[in-house]
Amino acid sequence: MVRTGSAGTAAGPTLAVVAREAGVSVPTASKVVNGREDVAPETRRRVTEALDRLGYIRRPRFDGGRAPRLVDLVMHSLETSGSGAVLHGAEEAAHRAGLEIVVSAAPARSRSERPERGWLDRLVLRGSPGVLFHLAEVSEPQCAWLKQHRIPFVMIDPVLEPPAGVVSVGAANWRGGVTATEHLLSLGHERIAVVAGPRDTLCGDARIAGYRSALAAAGVRHRAEYVRHTGSGETAARRMRELLDLPEPPTAVFVCSDRMALGVYEALAERGLRVPDDLSVVGFDDLPEARWLAPPLTTVRQPRAEMAATALHLLLRMMDGHRPESTRTELSTRLVERASTAPPGSRPGGRG
Repeated sequence: MVRTGSAGTAAGPTLAVVAREAGVSVPTASKVVNGREDVAPETRRRVTEALDRLGYIRRPRFDGGRAPRLVDLVMHSLETSGSGAVLHGAEEAAHRAGLEIVVSAAPARSRSERPERGWLDRLVLRGSPGVLFHLAEVSEPQCAWLKQHRIPFVMIDPVLEPPAGVVSVGAANWRGGVTATEHLLSLGHERIAVVAGPRDTLCGDARIAGYRSALAAAGVRHRAEYVRHTGSGETAARRMRELLDLPEPPTAVFVCSDRMALGVYEALAERGLRVPDDLSVVGFDDLPEARWLAPPLTTVRQPRAEMAATALHLLLRMMDGHRPESTRTELSTRLVERASTAPPGSRPGGRG
């Protein structure tokens, strides 16, 4: 059951105070707090408003003396192969810990300034003892909402920088950018372009920084015109066409996601150019799609399943009252060499 404090104490108002404020009985107020369905909509509205007005903290129904049976995993999508790897990693880690995962997709407006009362309230009313988020971001108002209700949470591979103090797990994106670029340099390429995602993203900025660092370490001049930003495979194809139209086009390209590499392959095929004979391509992620391309894509593996498992372990410690030493944990990336890279060919960056 939900624990309540005494009126006027640091623990906040009691349920009796809330019930009196809303003009209902304590059992009725308890039904609303615990998510019961047998409450009239108007009564539920009055109680909910009283809870918010008085600052009542609806704590998870969690017995700290024993491990919870369920934890939540909230994802931006349940359909992509990358999300599948995250789900697999979280489920395996949960199984080993004797837990089960409740999986849900956040609504499209989850990035609004005000927390989405629907899915956030469901976490609270279900008594969720902890949450894993695989979302682009969790906003500051949403973080405040979760902290108010004392629900610990960890972010898996956030796209945007999380608010201060939020615990997250991601990949070593800077090192991955270095590795991809060093691989192309080792093959003899110097005219190396990069096709990245949107500007000002946590992973994209780090991968470009790694690319630039590897060029600088090799004494290769960085060319601003070789850096292109995009947000999808379709626009990645457009950016690749722009690179091919330069007076001195690249001989190799580092594409900051495997999904965008599909668009790069498309643009090269349109020009009658062959991978890697005419242009070498390195991706990032190591999604299943990377192996299906022709030729199969050399890429930097991002350990999505391992990130999810690590996030779950951190969450369990937080649920036990422990705070991680660092708010950011990064797991190693590694290059997976396939058939999309080779030394500069006889028609480097040529046009069909």
